Amino acid sequence: MHIGVIGVGAMGVNHARIYSEMKSVDSVSLFDSNRAATEKVAIMNNVFACDTLSELTSNVDAVSLCVPTKYHFDIAKKIIDHNIPLLIEKPICQTVDEAQKLVNIIPENAIVGVGHIERFNPVVKEIAKILKKPLYVEIKRHNPASARVVEGSVVEDLMIHDIDIIFNILFAGQPTLYSAGNQDVCTALFNFDETPVYLSASRKSSKKIRMIYVEEENYTIEGNLMSQEISVYRKPDQYSMENCRYVQDNVIEKVLINKSESLKAELNTFVSCVSEKRQFPITADQALKNLQICENIRSQQKVENYLHGIPLAA
Repeated sequence: MHIGVIGVGAMGVNHARIYSEMKSVDSVSLFDSNRAATEKVAIMNNVFACDTLSELTSNVDAVSLCVPTKYHFDIAKKIIDHNIPLLIEKPICQTVDEAQKLVNIIPENAIVGVGHIERFNPVVKEIAKILKKPLYVEIKRHNPASARVVEGSVVEDLMIHDIDIIFNILFAGQPTLYSAGNQDVCTALFNFDETPVYLSASRKSSKKIRMIYVEEENYTIEGNLMSQEISVYRKPDQYSMENCRYVQDNVIEKVLINKSESLKAELNTFVSCVSEKRQFPITADQALKNLQICENIRSQQKVENYLHGIPLAA
């Protein structure tokens, strides 16, 4: 199989590296408007550098789109018009309107997926198995301040990962939403029936955090998405008093996880989907819904009465 990578920024470099290491991939071709950067990445990974987009599309069986989000719609449309299977880095487009237009032009049997990478994190998969009737869920995604160029707000940049987890893996239904924040710091509280789900995202933190916390009636789950570790704290049968202090002997279980690089799992899945002519697990429709929820969160921050929960758009 011959794979193309469009864009050689931070994510494009990683896509090129992983594809170049895959036995099922025969060749990798790169294109970016920055020719010097394209050649540098091509040499690093022993792959091909293309001079034009048309040169790339005429020589590949599938494409990873890793350009800045503002270019997603125009380039994705060209790839779809060439009937080439496509994996778009998240978010699917810069705006909901663009995403809806893109979804509308995707042929019924076309393979078009979106790279919400945490779907492939083994911690998320294991917690989904353990979850029964959660009383409370919290996900934190905090980044230290960075010099990297970031498009959009912290909602589309960071929180969208956890929106995808909540709405496509852990819960179903139509919750209410309460939100507060600004361009770089945001919190969102969803109520799924009687279960509050709290998300926080920041680009101003002094510490990088990727944490999932779940409370159930008889146990608490803590998951670290970076170290790929899960601890389950089970409640004791009884409590005791020692020196006027309550004491409890919790049973702590470490969940055995087969740790893996999430992006590698994602790209392996994409190549398999192309080879087997089946849909990628994260569809353009799901990515559009994720972006709609992001827009709901941001729009609620702009109104004075944001403390009054509003239903999410269908």
